[in-house]
Formats: sequence, structure tokens, C-alpha cells
Amino acid sequence: MASGPANFELENAADQAIAACGGDAREALKALIVANGFLEAQVEELRASISAGYSRGRFDVPRDRKDWYD
Repeated sequence: MASGPANFELENAADQAIAACGGDAREALKALIVANGFLEAQVEELRASISAGYSRGRFDVPRDRKDWYD
């Protein structure tokens, strides 16, 4: 594995996640999977609210969506 500041930050973040879960790496992994799922849901929600013009067609925008400004 590469060394350097990025690796140190990653190792530190992993240590913090494990410490936050009482030293249990399995519980830390489960917590991170749940957090990732939450973030993925937020990304999908935000992606659906972006106009096709703003995103320049990078995302498929459903035509039947309900926008907050409708």
C-alpha cells in the first residue's frame, strides 16, 4: 500500500471509525455500510431534482417527476 499523507488520513479515519464502535471492526463496517446507503439515497434524491439543462444531460431525468416548484 502507498504511504504518505493520503494513506495516513485513511488509516486515521479507519481507526476513528473502529474506536467509535467500541473497538469492534465488524460493527464499524456495518455502520459505514449504513452511512453509505444513506448517502447514496441522498445522491439519488439530489440527482432527481437537477434540471436536464443544468446537468447538461449527464443524468437521466424522468419526465413524470414531481418538482418542488410545480
